[in-house]
Amino acid sequence: MIDYGADTLRLVETVFDEGATHAAVLMRHSAREFAAGRHDLENPLTDEGRELAHQLGAGLPKEVLVRGYASPAERCLETAELMLNGHRGGGGRVTRHRPIEALGVFYVLDQMKMFKAMTAAGGQLPFLGAWFDERVPTDVMMPAQLAARLVAGVVTDKLDQVVERPQLDVCVSHDMTVYTVRHILMGIEANETNEVRFLDGLVFYEMEDQLRVRSSYGDSVVGGSDR
Repeated sequence: MIDYGADTLRLVETVFDEGATHAAVLMRHSAREFAAGRHDLENPLTDEGRELAHQLGAGLPKEVLVRGYASPAERCLETAELMLNGHRGGGGRVTRHRPIEALGVFYVLDQMKMFKAMTAAGGQLPFLGAWFDERVPTDVMMPAQLAARLVAGVVTDKLDQVVERPQLDVCVSHDMTVYTVRHILMGIEANETNEVRFLDGLVFYEMEDQLRVRSSYGDSVVGGSDR
């Protein structure tokens, strides 16, 4: 079994070890099916994906209270639920999880045109490069800069909604969302070297009056205390 989620777990542990008291992780869902003929958003987690999500939750720092949010897609909701169950089962504290439309693929304005454009571009990564370079028609996709800022705003808003410290807000979305936010906020290209795998994520946190975002490929300051 591939060790999906290990990088995200290390990021979360590192951020809290360095003194953060509240963090929010924007992450891809766990391993999923790719059934031909089924609408892509309806493909569920695999049994392996369910086990991986549970394991990731079980590995989270036990002193951290965990809340969950997810794209309305069932595989994202199930990933969040399983992570919270894993954390609770290992003695951690949780609140609840719920869907948020902003963690879905709201930025895709015409899914049929998007899939055609992706095929014509040669796959997801070349298509994302075209979108980031503003070479995808605006009737197909919302501008990437706008989409990334909207998602990041929703995620970082959780840092102001403290239930108890230390706290982690788990925000489960899709690989396209993570690629987009990572590229716009951190300048990391979408390519095979920087692949967003299942359960990979970005951790947002505040440190020394700065809003920061950390990935497996680096750490960036994205805002100040007056955000």
